[in-house]
Amino acid sequence: MATPTPRPGILDIKPYVPGGSSAPGAAKVYKLASNESALGASPKAMDAYRDGAGALFLYPDGASTKLREKIGEIYGHDPARIVCGAGSDELLQMLTRAYAGPGDNIVMSDHGFLVYALAAKSAGAEPRFARETNLTTDVDAMLEAVDENTRVMFVANPNNPTGTYIPGAELRRLRENLREDILLVVDAAYAEFVEEPDYENGASMVDDFDNVVMTRTFSKIYGLAALRLGWCYCPPAIADVLNRIRGPFNVAATAQIAGVAALEDQDFVSRNRDFNREERDWLNQQFGRLGLDYVPSFGNFILVKFPAEPGRSADDVQAFLKSQGVIVREMGPYKLGDYLRISIGTKEANRRLVELLSERFGDDR
Repeated sequence: MATPTPRPGILDIKPYVPGGSSAPGAAKVYKLASNESALGASPKAMDAYRDGAGALFLYPDGASTKLREKIGEIYGHDPARIVCGAGSDELLQMLTRAYAGPGDNIVMSDHGFLVYALAAKSAGAEPRFARETNLTTDVDAMLEAVDENTRVMFVANPNNPTGTYIPGAELRRLRENLREDILLVVDAAYAEFVEEPDYENGASMVDDFDNVVMTRTFSKIYGLAALRLGWCYCPPAIADVLNRIRGPFNVAATAQIAGVAALEDQDFVSRNRDFNREERDWLNQQFGRLGLDYVPSFGNFILVKFPAEPGRSADDVQAFLKSQGVIVREMGPYKLGDYLRISIGTKEANRRLVELLSERFGDDR
């Protein structure tokens, strides 16, 4: 019997597996696998979300007008060039679908965010991986990976899962040596955590070039991961394309309301950034004390390397931590099997993590 057949390549896609959230048998669970906000969400955003429940029977504003206007006010962008989505993931998918297809390819760094490759495959395009240098995007390698079929290039700055970034001068060098017909997508999901003066989130490049898009999310420092809310800043022509292909009501009304309130609470953002910096520095010190190599991070997570020793390997440590209620992220799908990505959690979660790691790495050094 004949049945509907998906396009070639669809069944070759390995579905994205998010970080775990349960630890059966553990008395208390600390989730350090998904880079969620350690301080939760802004109380103002939560209040706005609750207040919006009375209008659940109404369709949302399909244009996300108030949200785009508030984003423009806070970040200094033209609201007409902002497109909102159900998380930045939806926008990454839409950009790929709009500009790449069968016979095309996209370029990303070797340990870049897996959604880029999944988006390419779902559109029928090929993902191409450029080597990294010291787990950092290598501009020359990215350019070398480009060929006549390249249509989109993705750069996460900072990168997930490595936590590294390239300075603004390098990001601009990448664009200046890229063909005009290739779309450069700068994924700045963790931009709010970066405080280095040479950092570039991509926004100024959107203003300067017609083929650069910057994507952002409310899932990280704003703590609205459950609402699936993201946005991108685009040249006018690309914003027009995205508005033609997105769903007519792709952002829920409650997400829009909470997003506006979260943007208005920049004091919360500052507190979250300060907390993240302090706890990240503390965890770095602890990893160093335990003799564990780690990658200096500019996000709200740290990539930690574990030795290839029974009981101390990344897989063994992950299983041990999970048995004790601490969930961290395995890195095998990112070709980093000796590493675990550990989110910056609450003080209680971070100290429980170090306490458990000390049982494996602290006593016999």
